Amino acid sequence: MTTPAFEALAAQLRGPIIQPGDEGYDSARVVYNAMHDRKPAVVVRAQDTGDVVAAVNYAREQGLLLAIRGGGHSVPGFGTCDDGVVIDLGGMNSVFVDSARKTVRAQGGCTLGDLDHATHAYGLAVPGGVVSTTGLAGLTLGGGMGHLSRSRGLSIDNLQSAEVVTADGNVLTCDANNHPELFWAIRGGGGNFGVVTSFEFAGHDVRTVFAGPTFFKVDGDVMRNYETLITTGPEELNALFAIVIAPPVPFVPEDWHKQHVMVALTCWSGSEDEDDSIAKTVSELGEVVGQALRRMPYPQVNTFFDELLPPGLRHYWKANTSLGFTDEVIAEHLKHGPRVLTLESGIFIFPINGACHRVGTDDTAFANRHIKLSAVIAGTWHDAGDDAANIAWVKDYYEALKPWSEVGGYVNFMAVDEQDLLDRNYVAKFQRLQEIKATYDPGNLFRVNQNIAPM
Repeated sequence: MTTPAFEALAAQLRGPIIQPGDEGYDSARVVYNAMHDRKPAVVVRAQDTGDVVAAVNYAREQGLLLAIRGGGHSVPGFGTCDDGVVIDLGGMNSVFVDSARKTVRAQGGCTLGDLDHATHAYGLAVPGGVVSTTGLAGLTLGGGMGHLSRSRGLSIDNLQSAEVVTADGNVLTCDANNHPELFWAIRGGGGNFGVVTSFEFAGHDVRTVFAGPTFFKVDGDVMRNYETLITTGPEELNALFAIVIAPPVPFVPEDWHKQHVMVALTCWSGSEDEDDSIAKTVSELGEVVGQALRRMPYPQVNTFFDELLPPGLRHYWKANTSLGFTDEVIAEHLKHGPRVLTLESGIFIFPINGACHRVGTDDTAFANRHIKLSAVIAGTWHDAGDDAANIAWVKDYYEALKPWSEVGGYVNFMAVDEQDLLDRNYVAKFQRLQEIKATYDPGNLFRVNQNIAPM
């Protein structure tokens, strides 16, 4: 591009601007999910809020499609677009910890790993996420579920303020007292309302945890016992439940390698004196075929999936939420879970209770506050030739669970083909979100997302 508008944009930027044909263009346009091979006209690698403002103004004034990339982990590919502008926040990844106030300010390009690394030095942790390479911004704007959710809430429950660049290029700080409607909307409404360039969170005193996976023989009673555990057990005990293929790891007997199993990935953030008791409790969920529980620095628990799920794999996910495991639901899980096709795939179920339920249903835009179990049916594979089989497994599983599920699901787990569910997903909150969208983005500039169109 050599237009005056483009030259004016380039002159305003501190970060690099990359176009087709430039060195590094192919690496600049790549996102986590290899199914999205898109070719933006411009990638702006923002270095500060000023760069974001300039790029937002340029996209709006030129009528170009605009995508915002934090960590690039969006499975539907919302961190990229064809023929438009991508604002890549990856260079804005600083974290500032106020140890006296126990607050943490993180820039919009941070990953969960960046956040964990910085806060751990002070013996603090911010709730949210289970994969260290996940972008903090997308994670938080959708809600932020992770290993501390039952005891410390979602990421949005710990968000105290945010700096947002809106569609008109203004820079706003929103919190409970300033632009409260915007602050409400960004806590669960996704990236619809602007570019969040920094977040301020409350930190918690969590230095180490007792954590790891326990693999079980596939049995419906394991699911029933798991539900009892996360319903009646101490809130410091978080447990992610999954049906997967057992990895070839030393603590799983060789004859169980690559067999279908159930797993509870537990994270105990309570007293070290109770570690042995927690291990015994988890072992009683069912017939154990392998276990690796130990005390570790908290950031380590968020790296368990990193090696298994590097960038460049192919992904198709769908979201599911429910109030619990009825006999009918368990029967469908026992039918479809053991049909998982790859080592990287599975159904992963997160508990949403404890501290999550102590936040009022209407206090944030988060859609699924009332439910107990939030699941992602995650298909992940290597080769394009396997697309059809893996997508079919996800869709068949999703349809089988639908009669006993709530409508929609966790917005960060929803597929690109689930946009028509958003009104029923947010229910009574949807109209309020549309009205806030009309205030801050009336032209729907921020539409490369699970889009809430302005009222």
